[in-house]
Amino acid sequence: MASIISPDKIPNRIFIKLLLGFWLCSSIIIATVGLLPLLQQNHDRAPLPPHLEKLLSKFADRISNQPQLLEAGKLNRLTHRRNFKGKPVRLYLVNDQGKVLNTDKVSRGMRRFMLMAEEANQPISHQFKNELLFGPYNFDVTGKQYSLYGRFADHHPRPWFFFLAENKLLTLALAITLSGLLCGLLAWHLGKPLRTLRLSADSLAAGDLTNRVDDATTQRKDEIGLLAQAFNGMADSVENMVNSQQRLISDISHELRTPLTRLQLALALARKKGVDTAETQRIGYEAEQLELMIAELLELSRVKLNRHDIKHLVSLNETLNQVLDDADFEASQQGKRLVIDIDDAITLPTNPRPLARAIENLLRNAISYAEMEINIIAQTAGNQIIITISDDGPGIENKQDLQAIFKPFYRPQSARERESGGWGLGLAIAKAAIDAHQGEITAQNRPSQGLEITIKLPS
Repeated sequence: MASIISPDKIPNRIFIKLLLGFWLCSSIIIATVGLLPLLQQNHDRAPLPPHLEKLLSKFADRISNQPQLLEAGKLNRLTHRRNFKGKPVRLYLVNDQGKVLNTDKVSRGMRRFMLMAEEANQPISHQFKNELLFGPYNFDVTGKQYSLYGRFADHHPRPWFFFLAENKLLTLALAITLSGLLCGLLAWHLGKPLRTLRLSADSLAAGDLTNRVDDATTQRKDEIGLLAQAFNGMADSVENMVNSQQRLISDISHELRTPLTRLQLALALARKKGVDTAETQRIGYEAEQLELMIAELLELSRVKLNRHDIKHLVSLNETLNQVLDDADFEASQQGKRLVIDIDDAITLPTNPRPLARAIENLLRNAISYAEMEINIIAQTAGNQIIITISDDGPGIENKQDLQAIFKPFYRPQSARERESGGWGLGLAIAKAAIDAHQGEITAQNRPSQGLEITIKLPS
């Protein structure tokens, strides 16, 4: 595992990301609102384009060359012209006192533009909603100062920020949407690896000791990446400890079989020599019980260590065929009835031996405590296969015992368990086998009488 850098030696990068994210969102909104008037003002005072200056210059030269056009009766000729790219142009001639000479009908927009041009102190152009105004072009005629302004009474494309400036509610909505997108992107960037960590933690808690956080999360250069690396390190340690514990139990069980075999051999030799007392019979019985317990411990360790073996898609009936036959025979020998309801079409990915052993243990347990009838039912529900094993025995009175009966060596103080000579390993083996199939096993008392075990397996 890669070495983990101490958090004290790196900056708090998540703090920086949050700070930059919210700062960027607020800055964009403030900049958008603040720059719109500035952009509009700069566009209002845009320098006069050369082609419009040339147009005004042409008419100014004409007036300069023909001073008689300044007479009152001839000024109206300057009002309308159609000699600029086929578009109607309206000209305004202004004297040095700011009075428009060639018309009495001066629009409010033109007067406003004249003030703007005076403030700009240079020729400018401005696009209003439905007209383009430009000017002034200053020239002298017979020693007097005149100015020319022009107007296109037509719709011209306007910059995008004029639309935003005129529609303030829409601008606010766009700013809120943009900030939401940026905050959402930041939340996704921080939330996705946290969800991955949560799923890995859930899998580890459910018993999948091989589950690790993916490389995309562990390679992040922030605290979440360090947390993912620490989590994987913890998971490695947990897996090693659990596997070591299971191997230790398996090794001890194997080692115990050697002196046990010698004890049984010595006992057999003693009986062969005619030594058969109550004490030797008791020793033989306890040796057999010890042999059975060691076999159960080995089975429990084997199931837990091999839980990740490759599973094959097989029929449930085929997997449980021998187990069901044996259980039916055992029940009939005790005067009880085993009711089997399993559809032949049910198949599932399974490791047959552990699953068969789990069902066998549950059926034997049910047969032992049933009064007359045991039921095993298997059915599909969505993407799950539900197996129910129930009996009409005394059940388990204590609810805490219902949740703990699947723990190894757990022996509840109830009528069911006091009659048993087991060690509390059968149900633990069943649960380990179901967990190895990524399933779930639960126990509950039936409403009428008896115990019901429910197994849910992925199909």
